[in-house]
Amino acid sequence: MTLPRWRSARRADSALNRSEMNDELFQQICDVLAEEFEIPRESIRPDSNLFQDLGIDSIDAVDLIVRLRELTGKHVPPDRFKAVRTVGDVAAVLQSL
Repeated sequence: MTLPRWRSARRADSALNRSEMNDELFQQICDVLAEEFEIPRESIRPDSNLFQDLGIDSIDAVDLIVRLRELTGKHVPPDRFKAVRTVGDVAAVLQSL
């Protein structure tokens, strides 16, 4: 099955962002997910879906943004976070700020 061009391009971009992810930033995100949401560290990977794999809901997502802003000093605009689905996406958004 062939993916539509926009979906295949999006997946390629996502893979690129994950491969360039700063390890320190990834560790900070893992720390927050483990400490604040009691998610086992071994289940957190760059391709882990926040909602399906890690059980984060919309209120948790807001808490995650607030906690990451406290740690990194970076403000994530809500419209940028709407497209976030994976841990790698979170790191990519933070890196781009």
